[in-house]
Amino acid sequence: MIILDGKKTSNDIKDEITQIVQEMKNNGEKVPHLAAVIVGNDGASLTYVGSKVRACERVGFESTMVRMPNTTSETELLREIHKLNKNPDIDGFIVQLPLPKQIDTQKVLMAVDPDKDVDGFHPTNFGRMALDMSTFIPATPFGILELLERYDVSTKGKHTVVIGRSHIVGRPMSILMGRKGFPGNSTVTLTHSHTKNITQITSQADIIITALGVPGFLKAEMVKEGAVIIDVGITRVPDESRERGYYITGDVDFENVSKKVSHITPVPGGVGPMTIAMLLKNTLLARERHREASGQ
Repeated sequence: MIILDGKKTSNDIKDEITQIVQEMKNNGEKVPHLAAVIVGNDGASLTYVGSKVRACERVGFESTMVRMPNTTSETELLREIHKLNKNPDIDGFIVQLPLPKQIDTQKVLMAVDPDKDVDGFHPTNFGRMALDMSTFIPATPFGILELLERYDVSTKGKHTVVIGRSHIVGRPMSILMGRKGFPGNSTVTLTHSHTKNITQITSQADIIITALGVPGFLKAEMVKEGAVIIDVGITRVPDESRERGYYITGDVDFENVSKKVSHITPVPGGVGPMTIAMLLKNTLLARERHREASGQ
């Protein structure tokens, strides 16, 4: 059994990006600049955005954090997004989710310039991805592809089962795993909360990508020998016996499932670290595109 180590792989990617950025500096070129907009004081969101800022510092990117109060109106947020769209110094930006209830999330994501949408959430970028065109792939699915590629996990002709149909992970993964190329060329089954006989489906899968957010959902009896397991789920489970008062776990019963499979991602330390690394990679891509467009 091989652990798909997202922590090590993400550090490798950051090292590669650092080298590219250093070459840009040596050539007197503008380095990539990533901005993050956060509305409110959600603890998990603040922690996540903070880790993105630190990742930018590590690789030599410029970074900007735009913090707005929880009382921010939709109009005020859209005005801020418009400024970022028009700011030539910003190569890419993200709007941290979730947003307060008074703001229409879809309207906000639609307002982001597709050329700066390094999260890959804009319908233009999603459509380009579905058509197998060059685009920003959402960071988490992009990270999964990178793990499969760097560990040389065979996907051609395999049966991939995706559990969960969110626009952020499940649905894009179902498209990407069925595309021509590597990783890809697999036959994909997309399952969700209304899927019947899910154990029958997963037990036939060569590759399972689960993004449910249900701790320990995928049991050993649901998995065949030698399968590849990608666990995207991440849940805080209360546990008073621990110093933090909780522990982090994924969708997979790791202890028992890991005994049967050929490859598996741990939680934490699997897909999670890859998400930020691929956000950096998308920002680097945005900088290169803007440089080409301006002829610099």
